[in-house]
Amino acid sequence: MTGPKGYRMAPVGRVENDVQESMSQGWEDVTSEIVVNPELEECMEGIEQYTHITVIYWMDRVSEEGRRVKRVHPRGREELPLRGVFATRSPYRPNPLGLTTVSLLAREGNRLRVRGLDALNGTPVVDIKPYTDCDQPRGSEAPARAE
Repeated sequence: MTGPKGYRMAPVGRVENDVQESMSQGWEDVTSEIVVNPELEECMEGIEQYTHITVIYWMDRVSEEGRRVKRVHPRGREELPLRGVFATRSPYRPNPLGLTTVSLLAREGNRLRVRGLDALNGTPVVDIKPYTDCDQPRGSEAPARAE
């Protein structure tokens, strides 16, 4: 995976599940395994004490053309007004990174079983982080959700 000039990322693992095509809903019911590269298994030490983790992944099936898209209809719904891609969770974006917080069901060696990961089978995983109190919104108001 190559980003801007001189910037390179290597996947830390990959997603395994039965999902071959993108879905607009139903991800909360999908169980996946994140298979971490064996040489990085030590990096997962202690992760099983968390109930949730945040997974950062590279949406590798987004074309170069898709990376140039600037505005989309949220969730592909034509009845909703166009929005800039930074105001949506669309996969079409300059750097097709996905970010999802999921339930951690189990760890077995270099495998993490999770529920709710909205990534296709074979998707490269860039990083994994525990979800903690630090991940809660800061400030006096809860975050707004727009459709």
